[in-house]
Parts: sequence; structure tokens; C-alpha cells
Amino acid sequence: MTPTISDLQKTLQSLKETNEKLGEHSHSLEEKVEHLKAELLSTSNELETARAMLIESEKMASLGQLTAGIAHEIKNPLNFVNNFSELTLELITEAIEEVVKWTVTPDPKDIEYIVGLLRDIESNAKKILEHGKRADSIIRGMLLHSHGKAGVQQPTDLNALLAEYVALGYHGLRAADNSFNIKIEADYDQSVGLVNVVPQDMSRVFLNLINNACYSTARKKNELSDAYFPVLKVFTKRTGDTIVISIWDNGKGIPSVILDKIFDPFFTTKPAGSGTGLGLSISYDIVVNEHHGELQVFSKEEEFAEFIITLPITWKN
Repeated sequence: MTPTISDLQKTLQSLKETNEKLGEHSHSLEEKVEHLKAELLSTSNELETARAMLIESEKMASLGQLTAGIAHEIKNPLNFVNNFSELTLELITEAIEEVVKWTVTPDPKDIEYIVGLLRDIESNAKKILEHGKRADSIIRGMLLHSHGKAGVQQPTDLNALLAEYVALGYHGLRAADNSFNIKIEADYDQSVGLVNVVPQDMSRVFLNLINNACYSTARKKNELSDAYFPVLKVFTKRTGDTIVISIWDNGKGIPSVILDKIFDPFFTTKPAGSGTGLGLSISYDIVVNEHHGELQVFSKEEEFAEFIITLPITWKN
């Protein structure tokens, strides 16, 4: 049956109404999409803020550990400086008293005695200088760690930097538990020389890995007591255009089921409140993304854990 004009008009009106409804729904969906986009953006900003706060918390925790290590470590050179300063002052006083007694040409024995005093003063002055420089090095290391310009690379003695943070990490744990001890075996390849890195960031990596090693061995020591002695092995080696740095401990190790998760942000095996779970994640980011290197882990549960850092010597911004 051929539709009438009236039928076509009704159909046209129905299509028009349907089109208007679709337009309203489309507008409503656009509003909902915009609203969802705004909510997602807000959530993303909140997550980024929370992440930044947690990273800052991790850095502050690292700095606190570093400060504890420095406070403990710096006592030794300062004690040397103070003790030898006092001894030197006494020797100077004694030398002056002997010289004042001379009224005629001194006896050769007196001269020999004065020369002996002066040699002792010279020896003490060298020790004061040596340990004063040691204290200065520790303080500069702390300032580098906490106030260095982010992302700025400079020629760095990696052997010296690693050795410094091995000592500071160890003494940081000793400051919290003076019963803790560990055998440190170090082998630094002198051909490593100066390498372009961001030193304050690499120091965070070293400190974090040393802290983890000490923490793991301390836990195992508490469990096994005299049946176990903690060992930390560190070495550096230059192979062609790369530097290899190994940090090994005979602590609790890492279970194989979680080995592929340890670099994930917020993943931690420490008790609640003992870590943010960002230390290894930040370390991975510094080594891999910032320095274009590689950070690997090898472990056997209850036996050992080894972290190997590989850095290209030729890396530049």
C-alpha cells in the first residue's frame, strides 16, 4: 500500500523526535565523558603528588640513615684530631721549655732531644691533617648526597664513592644496633678511574643497596646467632667501555617467587612501617633510566643476594 502524505509526515516527525533525543543523549554523554576526564585528571594529579611525597620520604629516610652513619663514622677522625692536637701542644710547650733553658751552646744530647720532639710534632701534625681530611670527606659526601644538583653529571671516582658509602651504610646500622658486625671484603679495580655520573644519585643507589645488605645479614644473625657471621663483598671492574659494580651479601636472600617484583614501586618485604618500598625502584630508575645502565639481581633464598650495576663509561647528557 502506497504511504500517504500524512503517513510520511508522521514518519518524518518521528524521525525528527528520535534525532532530537539522540542529540540530547549525545550531549549528555559528552558531559559525562568530560566529567570522567576531569575526575581521572584529578585522580592522576593526586597519585602523582602522593608518589612525589613517598619518593621524598624515601630520600629523607635514606638521608637519616646516612646521617646516623656519618655521626658514628666521624667520631674516629675527630677523636684523632682532638687527641693529637693536645699531644702536639704539649710537645711544643716542652720544646719551648728546653730551648729557654739554653744559656750557652747546647749540648748535642739536648739538640738530639729537641729534634726528637720536633719529629714527634711533625708526625702528629701529619695525623691531624690525614684525619681532618677524612672528616672533611665525610661531610662533603653528606652534602653531595643531600644538596647536589639533580641530574648534573660530573667526573667521579666511583671506587672512592662506593667505599665511602660502604662505610657509612655499615656505621648507620651500627648506630642503631651496636652489636651488629660484618666482615667487609672489597676489591676495587684501580683502572675504573673517573666516570661521568650524577654522584649524589649514585650515592643513593650505593647506600640503599648497602643498607639492604646489612639489614638482611642482621636479620639472619638474629636468627642463627653464633652459627653465622655476616659477610659483605663489594667489587668494581672495568670491562671495555663499561664499569661493573657488585654488592653481595650472605644474608637472607630473596625468594625466587618475588625476585621479579623487587624493582616494582611500593613492593617491600620489610615489616609495615620499616620501608616505603621505593628504595630499589628509585635505584633502578637512577641506574637504568638516568645513567643508561643496567641493574640486575641474583639470589638464592637463605644463602645470598647479589646486585650488579653495569654503567657505560661513555654516557653523557
